[in-house]
Amino acid sequence: MEHLTLESFKAKVFDFEKNQDWKFEGKLPCIIDFYADWCGPCKMVAPILEELSKEYEGKINIYKVDTEVEQELSQVFGIRSIPSMLFCPAEGQPRMAQGALPKSSLIQAIDDVLLNPKAN
Repeated sequence: MEHLTLESFKAKVFDFEKNQDWKFEGKLPCIIDFYADWCGPCKMVAPILEELSKEYEGKINIYKVDTEVEQELSQVFGIRSIPSMLFCPAEGQPRMAQGALPKSSLIQAIDDVLLNPKAN
């Protein structure tokens, strides 16, 4: 799983300095995990995201953003509690989920929001 910096985020997800409205820059839909090293629930979710990144390889990307290091990114998205996950479909608006979600909920969100958004 790739850790995003401000620059790589703008290249791979959303260039908020150029675009007022959401415009996804990536090729594959993605999940962005906003986390911090001191956050217990974040540590619980990390291995689940590792598993999902392997299970959905080639279908979605999973990125991590360290909120301690990338404070500007956290402010842009109004991250107040972690873990927070941003689900970014290839087309349409992203959705934010907060808290340490179990694997079953993450799979459902991947299927509903990222892989089959038109089915809803």
